[in-house]
Amino acid sequence: MQTKDSTIETTLSLLQDLFDFYHPRDFAVRLWDGTVWPADEGQPTHFTLVLQHPGALRAMFLPPGELALGEAYIYNDYDIEGGFEHVFGLADRFLSHPWGSVEMERFGSRLLSLPDTSRVAATNRSADPKIQGELHTRETDRESAAYIYDLPNSFYQLFLDRSMQYSCAYYASPEDGIDAAQARKIDYVCHKLRLRPGERVLDIGCGWGGFLIHAVRQYSVEGLGVTLSVNQVNYAGQRFREEGIENRCHVELRDYRDVAGQGIYDKIYSAGMVEQVGDAMLPAYFKQAWQLLRPGGIFLVHGIAIHSTAPINPSPSFVRRYVYPNGDIVPISTTLKIAESYGFEVRDVENLREHYVYTLRDWVRRLEEKADEARKLVGDVMYRIWRISNAASMYYFTIGNTHLYQTLLVKTDHGKSGLPLTRADWYA
Repeated sequence: MQTKDSTIETTLSLLQDLFDFYHPRDFAVRLWDGTVWPADEGQPTHFTLVLQHPGALRAMFLPPGELALGEAYIYNDYDIEGGFEHVFGLADRFLSHPWGSVEMERFGSRLLSLPDTSRVAATNRSADPKIQGELHTRETDRESAAYIYDLPNSFYQLFLDRSMQYSCAYYASPEDGIDAAQARKIDYVCHKLRLRPGERVLDIGCGWGGFLIHAVRQYSVEGLGVTLSVNQVNYAGQRFREEGIENRCHVELRDYRDVAGQGIYDKIYSAGMVEQVGDAMLPAYFKQAWQLLRPGGIFLVHGIAIHSTAPINPSPSFVRRYVYPNGDIVPISTTLKIAESYGFEVRDVENLREHYVYTLRDWVRRLEEKADEARKLVGDVMYRIWRISNAASMYYFTIGNTHLYQTLLVKTDHGKSGLPLTRADWYA
């Protein structure tokens, strides 16, 4: 068994070897006893990696992979002080580095010599949703939605905008606040849908109802929103009553597959759904939208897609385990091919990748500013899950690994789209 001094010595030697490939090193490391391994001389310290106990490196790197690194963070084996956005470039390079078998063996033996300790006992690691059964059944989708969205509404209010939009905003400039950018997004969507008074609008995955409130009040449509979150249903219903639109706008706790009707909606909007519907269920998703739309109707899909050349990580995904248990992100080409196979005509595809970088930047900043309140509402582990997942997403949108597309689809009426020749009215 190692002594206190030998554990510190082993940790420092491991740090030196593990990050020998990363130069110039622009981060520092602080050990549990206050010992500091500084950034390279002359380099700015973008962040400090804080090892919370003698077994921290063991928890981070055994078994090697993204999942262990993520779990070690959320269970406070280590912390990050400073610019969280700088961490993920380092992690990306570390995980993709071509480590040799000799290096792996040498690192592994030293990591195993560190204490097998953790800040949180394994039996108390309750954040894992442990959703059992086949993916994307009605039951597992309900469980996944409850895990994500049935946290207290007051938690989401800490970092979302006033209208509670948990999807990409639309910025005129990077300096826009989140409230202005989300209000602009909602109205931009309404312009793309070309809403008209009296039209029937369906919002699949309506969240807390912000889009429908704006669409009903400003465009005099009639709306229905469906979601699998009890908290969202209660919140949206209350907001509809407060706005005095409950006679023109309703929300239901309903799976998208169970929305009734044949050709009864003029317009359908769906934000943040394609990445949760899953690759295998996209045909059912587009088939249902096709059936619900009238001929000449418009379907606007707002969702995340992975770049078709992005590397596929064979190891277990932290996001899949702790953030979106049923999540499944596919390239935009996959989505478009399936939409077309059910009869939709693709009229416009817009990539808002940079806008999601700014959105996530604002969410992370606002959540960090309200960290103490967040911990009181959902606990430290859940706060950390949302902090690291949003910061990681910001990094992947920044480097172009993931994208946010708004795709405008039309169910043509005997070849007639009913659309004007230009997009000029979108920007009026």
